[in-house]
Amino acid sequence: MDKSCINIGILGWGTVGTGVSKILINQNSLISKNSGVQLSLEKVVKRTLPASREGIELPPNCLTSDPAEVVDNPDIDIVVELIGGVSEAQTLITRAIKNGKHVVTANKALLAEHGGELFQLAQKHKVSLNFEASTAGGIPIIKTLQESFTANQIESLYGIVNGTCNYILTEMNENGVDFSDVLAEAQEKGYAEADPTLDVEGIDAAQKLSLLIALAYGVNLSIDKFHVEGITDISKKEIQYARELGYVIKLIAIAKLTDDNRVEARVHPTLVPERSLLANVGGAYNAVCVIGSAVGPTLFYGQGAGEMPTASAVVADIIDAAKSVKNGIYPSISHAWFPDVPAEVSVCPIDDIHTRYYLRFVVIDKPGVLAKIGNILGDYNISISSVIQKEPHDTDTVSLMMLTHKALEKDIKTALDQILKLEVVKGGVKLIRIEEEVDF
Repeated sequence: MDKSCINIGILGWGTVGTGVSKILINQNSLISKNSGVQLSLEKVVKRTLPASREGIELPPNCLTSDPAEVVDNPDIDIVVELIGGVSEAQTLITRAIKNGKHVVTANKALLAEHGGELFQLAQKHKVSLNFEASTAGGIPIIKTLQESFTANQIESLYGIVNGTCNYILTEMNENGVDFSDVLAEAQEKGYAEADPTLDVEGIDAAQKLSLLIALAYGVNLSIDKFHVEGITDISKKEIQYARELGYVIKLIAIAKLTDDNRVEARVHPTLVPERSLLANVGGAYNAVCVIGSAVGPTLFYGQGAGEMPTASAVVADIIDAAKSVKNGIYPSISHAWFPDVPAEVSVCPIDDIHTRYYLRFVVIDKPGVLAKIGNILGDYNISISSVIQKEPHDTDTVSLMMLTHKALEKDIKTALDQILKLEVVKGGVKLIRIEEEVDF
């Protein structure tokens, strides 16, 4: 079916929805010229009416508070879901797909939880489900993995994919401020939500990693199946010590293909070499590094959130969906979303990873302490690469920092259990994993 004009309906007219409507209306002729499709914004759903937005004037009778005017409207070809959340979004997208409408969404939480059933439903009804804006805002990483890397085995990927955490860690590193103070500032500036839990506990980054893994490795992996750790325990002291050692702390989403064909998947604070490109991704920006078997290391960098960068990614998906409508075809869907297709790889648990570690202990300042700790580490094949002892905290304790060579995570955990039982060790241990592979 060749349609001369493709009609769009938007669910949600918040920050991103406003940006999408601006692009669709203000850049309509440019879109038509560059893509060969004519788009028409027919309906926008906003829960509370009336409303207006600076820089955009909607067509007459475009704004509505009733989602049915979009998902059940026979004149709407493409439904754009931007309301967020899971339950309502799932219900509306399901209705839209069953009504034969192509769908564009930026909802990573929904796809991480219900992606399988939604993609299967889309295939059944022969419509597309596009989700470029769900990960890393304006960075075209989804399309890149779906198309540009199809001739590559993805050896690994590393992502700074949460702008809130990156802003906080950047401010802590550059200005020596406490986590709580930077978080409050980020909330004032709109970089962090009133309830920042999903961001600072690593959940948002994990949801995005789940989608990237599905595309890179064909594994539909829910976030409860891999290690997720946030930044709430990172102090300015750790930031300072990392810098003295030549590293910067970043919240990194990591996926790697191991030698035995398993996928490592983890999100956690990570020491990366300060000279590396990822270490220098500052503020609320995002970056994703993908290492392919043929292309080698590649880096995608840009704004990971915000009205216009995210809207740009949404509109790119709308254009792709419009081409599907115009030409009567729709893109193939990753087999990761179909349970009857065996996964090509299995998941490597966190205990089985090999990496380097930063360890900081608070110990009694007396001879023999390092030897006791070193002996226990040695018993578990953990080699120390460097040691730094700081000035005394008070009359009798000091901070003792160690960097290890690569070691097995379960060996580190077992050794630390024994070290923390030593009378000379006061309190716990601060453990941060190190990634040297990002040093380019």
